[in-house]
Amino acid sequence: MGQTRSLRAFELAEGRVLAGKYEVRALLGTGWEGEVYLIREVLTGIERAAKLFFPQRNPRNRTARQYAKKLHRLRHCRILIQYLTQDVVSIGDHRITLLISEFVEGDVLTEMLRRQPGHRLPECEALHLLHALAAGMADIHQAREYHGDLHAGNIFVRRYGIGYQVKLIDLFHRSAPKRENIQDDVCDLIRIFYDALGGAKHYARLGPEIKAICCGLKRSLILKKFRTAGHLRDYLENIRWDG
Repeated sequence: MGQTRSLRAFELAEGRVLAGKYEVRALLGTGWEGEVYLIREVLTGIERAAKLFFPQRNPRNRTARQYAKKLHRLRHCRILIQYLTQDVVSIGDHRITLLISEFVEGDVLTEMLRRQPGHRLPECEALHLLHALAAGMADIHQAREYHGDLHAGNIFVRRYGIGYQVKLIDLFHRSAPKRENIQDDVCDLIRIFYDALGGAKHYARLGPEIKAICCGLKRSLILKKFRTAGHLRDYLENIRWDG
């Protein structure tokens, strides 16, 4: 068999019907392995999320199979969307695997931040967001698993009172979990928090309690303080405020 031709984007138009079953509504997110779309089942009108895998990232369907098994294994983790089924569709000359999952309402974090004054959250709101993410990721780390691709483009957020409901619309499966994978997740959580506060442009003006969490984005300092998302969650729930 010849080498699989690489794809970098599917660019599926709104209204396109896949396999006679799924109508494309919108692109939700893009990652190394593929793209996630909002779709609607033609027969029922129910909205779902569908992850389409780039063929070069899914040799012999191995990546999609591992991804589905990982979602099923972590189905008790409320921060993850719930896996439903798998299908195959034709796109151009390619046979593409798509994984169908539940769809949750909300906004992609990148879009939500773009609408905020100054494209950033106040400190208190950013703390609530970080706590929601850390609490959700703690379940994954407690199961000795990892996410592997945490960034603002694959986090769905919805405000509830003073807090946030968060869902991850994607995750990455490299290999068997290692300590470094969980450490990467923790550093990614801190980076998301840092960026939500406005990044380097606003960092100097942040309070000492906030800086104590960000640790200047220095990996060694972050991991000395927070080994897992559970440690970060517990720290936030017991943080001491001066002044």
